[in-house]
Amino acid sequence: MRTNLEKKNEKVHRPSRATRLFIVWRKLKKSKLAIAGFGIVLFMLMVALLSPIIAPYDPGATEKSRASPSMEHVFGTDNRGRDMLSMVMYGARTSLTVGVCALLIEMAIGVSIGMIAGYFGGIIDEILMRITDVIYTLPILMMLLIAISMFSARGLVPIIVIMGALGWPFMARVVRSEYLSLRETTFVEAAKSMGASNWRIIVRHILPNILSVLIVLATMDIPWFIFYEATLTFLGFGDPSAPSWGVLLQGGFLFMQSAWWMITFPGLAILFTSLGFNLLGDGLRDALDVKVRE
Repeated sequence: MRTNLEKKNEKVHRPSRATRLFIVWRKLKKSKLAIAGFGIVLFMLMVALLSPIIAPYDPGATEKSRASPSMEHVFGTDNRGRDMLSMVMYGARTSLTVGVCALLIEMAIGVSIGMIAGYFGGIIDEILMRITDVIYTLPILMMLLIAISMFSARGLVPIIVIMGALGWPFMARVVRSEYLSLRETTFVEAAKSMGASNWRIIVRHILPNILSVLIVLATMDIPWFIFYEATLTFLGFGDPSAPSWGVLLQGGFLFMQSAWWMITFPGLAILFTSLGFNLLGDGLRDALDVKVRE
């Protein structure tokens, strides 16, 4: 057991949270691609939050149908005469909300299963990982289509819940591998010797040490959920009343030849958002020195 002097020295030499964040930011700034990704993500978040204020037109306002891009309508108008720039801005709010909410559900399931399997091991690990492997091998897009058809889900909330409920296996496997490596470390043994319960060790001692891994996974999973929602909506399984990028793509597909802007700008929004999150995720992985194990 460590002496009081060793504990004091550890407290003195352990960097504060602000210092650790500064170190991560300094490493992140060295990558121009990571900074570009951070800028794209920040820009999209600001657009989503401020869309009611900065949008040039009300999303329900109609003018000339399928007007080409101009100074008055930078992104043109759709087949109903609605300003496409305003629709894309409001779509950012819907699509990012879908991505974040589905991510939270995915993390709630994946982290819980991963940390229980990785910490306790044995038969619990075997059962949970076999279930995880079965779900992991299934094509998620096909499973989403089947699940939405079975439950007749036509709203954003059911789609978010289904996406989160089916997207957790990879996160569970990564979290499990982290817990397998950390459960044998010195600080866990010390916590056990001091009488800490298993759940306290799992949540208070080990979980904070894998937050960097979870952050990286989160930045890489959000664009996938945005893509899945857009794909489902494009195929006619989404919520047509929600102003998401997928709804705009579906509406613009029928007029792709005569009004190219109706499908181009929502598609570019999805592309740049996905690119931003992936660049940021790669930069954070290097800055946090995370090795995501499959």
